[in-house]
Formats: sequence, structure tokens, C-alpha cells
Amino acid sequence: MPDASIFLTFLIALAVLEITPGPDMMLVIARGVGQGRRTALLTVVGMVFVAGAVQVGLLVLGLASLVAAYPSALHVLQWLGAAYLIYLGIRMVWASFAHQSAARLKSRPVSGWKAVREGTLNSLTNPKSLLFMFTFLPLFVDPHAGPVWLQLLVLGSIQKLVGIFSLGGVALASGTVGHVLHRFPKLLAWQERFTGIVLVGLGIRLLLSGSPSPAPSAGRSI
Repeated sequence: MPDASIFLTFLIALAVLEITPGPDMMLVIARGVGQGRRTALLTVVGMVFVAGAVQVGLLVLGLASLVAAYPSALHVLQWLGAAYLIYLGIRMVWASFAHQSAARLKSRPVSGWKAVREGTLNSLTNPKSLLFMFTFLPLFVDPHAGPVWLQLLVLGSIQKLVGIFSLGGVALASGTVGHVLHRFPKLLAWQERFTGIVLVGLGIRLLLSGSPSPAPSAGRSI
């Protein structure tokens, strides 16, 4: 592993990433409020375990080097993520007009498989998570501390597993709120519209944003 100072910098950057609201957190909140704790937690499972296995695997196999050599690859990932956020937000807004009663809300639940799939896709196309993993993580690798692939595996796994606590806590909290809102379907419909609009806004912002900022050196705090 890297020395203590570099590893501490990594933990600080990871903490900032986890407490900053982003597409993953917004989707978990939406699923918790609209469908309950179980669906929100299954969404987290897709983000942490399914998407995490793919992301860490690609990182270890050298995708970080590919992105560094071809910066346009990161732009493609950003555009895909932005398009998916806009699609998801529009779908939520559209669905909110159909959800006019508690009975209809309960008649169209999100299946467990769909929750896991949406969580997986959202995380795989989340530029925030990908930028951190494929651009920042290699900065915390010390070639003299051991095999580079093993360091990337450990750092990437830590990043994804921390999501169990951060996103899992959000899932439990939003699920409690959702149980209360089910008694007031009109409020739930407005919540869906608000969340959908936020997701569309995030997607548009990503589409309009320029090139990613240059990654800072490992010796500086992130």
C-alpha cells in the first residue's frame, strides 16, 4: 500500500466524494421515497457490488491507462451518463402524472431485478464515480510499495465498499420518508417530479460541461 500520507489523502478525497450529492445518491433517494427501503437497498446493491465488480475489474485491467491515453473516452462516458440521467428524469416526471392515487402507486412497483439493474447502469455511467476511479485512484499508487494492480484493486474496492455505508444509510432514511408519503400520494407525485427535474438538470449540466479538470497531484489534498 502507499505510505500513510498518500493513503490519508485518498481517504479525504473519498469522504468528499461520498458526502457530495450526485446521480447515484439521487437515484437511491428517489427509489427509497417512491418504492421503499427494500427497493432502495437493492439499487445500492447494483451500484456497489455489480457495478463495482465491473469498474474495479476494468481499472485493474488497465482502463485507467486507456483514459489517460485517449481523453475522449472519458467524454464518451460523460455523454452516456448525461443521456441516461436525462432519460431517467423524464421518465420519473412522466410517471408522476400517472401516479394519482396510492392504489396506482402500489400497483406498479419496481421489481428487485429492475432496481439492481438501474443501480448498476446508473453507477456505470456516473461520470463522478468513473472520474474518481479512473483518474484519481492511479495517483495514489506507489510503484515501490508493491504490485500496481494489487494497489488499484485495494483502493478501488475500498471506494466501492464505502458506498454500503453512505448510500445504504441514504436508502434506509429515504425509505422511512417514503412510507409516510405513501399516505399522501399527491406529495409523492410532486416528489417524483422534483427528483426527475433535478436528474434532468444534472444531465444537462454534464452535457454542457467542458473537459474534466486536470487531476491534482497525489501530494495535494483533493
